[in-house]
Amino acid sequence: MGKKGQLVKNVGIEGVSAPSKTCDDEYCPYHGSLKVRGIVLEGKLIRARANRTGTVEREYIFYDSKYKRYERRRSRIHVHIPSCLEVKEGDNVIIGESRPIAKSISFVILGVKR
Repeated sequence: MGKKGQLVKNVGIEGVSAPSKTCDDEYCPYHGSLKVRGIVLEGKLIRARANRTGTVEREYIFYDSKYKRYERRRSRIHVHIPSCLEVKEGDNVIIGESRPIAKSISFVILGVKR
């Protein structure tokens, strides 16, 4: 239970614990009605906006079969930042896929990776 008697849900992902703060955000996977399903990724929060949205950049290795070598690639994913999480630009975060929240936002931040 949270401070105001709110139910704190377990999102069912290992290594991710519920935050100590509570919030009234309906798109929060811990205190709202948003369910996390699909893939879980790690990345760096490079941009945080005032309307609780942000951009996470993740680097990955891609194998180019024509040249038989690997190359580094980057992708940027738009995410929702729940009110109960204290994150800032430059943090390494864990994100999970959810239903579409906005036109380009289908991921939510689950926690900060220590």
